Amino acid sequence: MAEVRLEKLSKRYGRADVLAGLTLTVRDGELFAIVGPSGCGKSTLLHLIAGLDTPTEGRILFDGLDVTELPPRARDVALVFQSYALYPHMTVAENLAFPLHVAKRRTSRSREEIAAEVRRIAELLGLVTVLERRPRELSGGQRQRVALGRALIRRPRVFLLDEPLSNLDAQLRAGMRAELRKLHDDVKTTMIYVTHDQTEAMTLADRLAVLDRGRLQQIGTPRDLYDAPANRFVAGFIGSPPMNLLDARLEDGEVRAGPIRFRLPAGVETRRGAPAGTAVTLGIRPEHVRMCAADAAGGSNGIVGTVRLTELSGSQLWVSAELGGYNPGTILVGLADATDRLQPGDQVTISLDRMVSHLFDAETGARIDCEIGLEPG
Repeated sequence: MAEVRLEKLSKRYGRADVLAGLTLTVRDGELFAIVGPSGCGKSTLLHLIAGLDTPTEGRILFDGLDVTELPPRARDVALVFQSYALYPHMTVAENLAFPLHVAKRRTSRSREEIAAEVRRIAELLGLVTVLERRPRELSGGQRQRVALGRALIRRPRVFLLDEPLSNLDAQLRAGMRAELRKLHDDVKTTMIYVTHDQTEAMTLADRLAVLDRGRLQQIGTPRDLYDAPANRFVAGFIGSPPMNLLDARLEDGEVRAGPIRFRLPAGVETRRGAPAGTAVTLGIRPEHVRMCAADAAGGSNGIVGTVRLTELSGSQLWVSAELGGYNPGTILVGLADATDRLQPGDQVTISLDRMVSHLFDAETGARIDCEIGLEPG
């Protein structure tokens, strides 16, 4: 196992900055996720750590040792690709054993020791019954486990995973997430997991880093990022459904977004030097928005909307409603009772929970730390 530290790491292709001055530390034995939209530099970062590419600037350190210029084989890392990359002419057992046979020139492992190690990994990953099959005879989940096993069998210092579940269907992905988490807890290897799926990152990681256009936006535990997003990008990216983000203004001690109003603590505008009318972004998580039919009780502040889309998710009904008395086309997502028969075009009344809102600077997108989310004004 190893601690991985990146210091002011940058990668540039021509004039395009793929990564810009990135500094972070992955702790020894940690499962650390790197998450962000396509094209944000996640896979490039993983390739730099693996030694498949070289940074334009900055350093990569394993346990304090600078490995920036070392070739991949000297770094003792294992990389699992999205595409499995199994040898089609080999059995599962032969695929698993291949890294050990290659390393045999540098070690004194016997064939019996290699066979025992293959058996150990196969038992760990539930592959004992398919050891004599070839990749074409396996399911997608089994192929993915073989790819993981082939990396694990080397017992690397750092285990790198580049969107390993992207090719699996939704049900299989959920099962494999649980298996990966258990695998990490069993082997205690430092793992760096790259994904564009924030649900995977939130489910698997001890901590995660959010990237956008090659720049680090925030590092923290899943709960840290969910409860206190550092900026508007993180707020909109972390969470499913994503946070509602509304254009708002500071007026007379309130934050106002059309019919939605929250009282601010005394002195917030003074502390920020914000004159009346200052533009901000108001963030409200969908689970803190309740919707019901317009003729039912429970609305607050006369906030009304028109249903545009409903999504039934088991016992929950997510409702996307166009907010009345606000900019036309502005959609607010919230929860309704699954037994409600809401349909597109229906009118709904909207209630907001207390102590659950977030403010962001309209220009920079940075979080404004103040206790808003008071009861609606």
